[in-house]
Amino acid sequence: MKTFLIHLINCVFGLILYSIGIILTIRANIGYAPWDVFHAGLSLTAGLSFGTVSIIVGVVIVAALTILGEKFGIGTILNVILIGIFLDIMINFDLVPIAPNRITGVIMSVSGLFIIALGSYFYIKAGLGVGPRDNLMVVLAKKTKIPVGICRIIVEAIVTIIGWKLGGMVWFGTILFVVTIGFAVQVTFRVLKFDVTAVKHESLFDTWKLFFGKK
Repeated sequence: MKTFLIHLINCVFGLILYSIGIILTIRANIGYAPWDVFHAGLSLTAGLSFGTVSIIVGVVIVAALTILGEKFGIGTILNVILIGIFLDIMINFDLVPIAPNRITGVIMSVSGLFIIALGSYFYIKAGLGVGPRDNLMVVLAKKTKIPVGICRIIVEAIVTIIGWKLGGMVWFGTILFVVTIGFAVQVTFRVLKFDVTAVKHESLFDTWKLFFGKK
């Protein structure tokens, strides 16, 4: 129980950091990350808040993956719900100002990428389930036999184009995100000596057994 609580704290803390990183890349005002272009476009079209759209998209992806037979954990659910809530709070209370110029924007965007990487470390380390968007790319790779890197490029290209057509901001910051996020994650994980492949994620069923299984 104590171990689960520690993992839960790590997960939530990681999601808070992840949300801060996202809002920094958004407020950098030099172009959103691919999925955020999609969320922003849907937000403008549907008249819903950015966070609400993020939650809805996450729920749809989780539902689709569940139909395909994929398991998910409590961390996946928290990812879907909390990031959207955290984003709306930071946007509504204007906690992060918009970058006044491009240089500041680049600094904010790159800082956001490394904060996202650090958030990913805590979130993944918790082992309570992966994020729905990342899991989608892994499942597509399994089903299509296409390398996961190629699947990621295809998926992010599609959501970027759709989001852009709906009014989401695409600029050089979008390319900066695509090119730099992998490097930021790699550097962060290496500094922290974290082997992501060594993490065994706990499914929702595993968590259920922990609390309600036979003693």
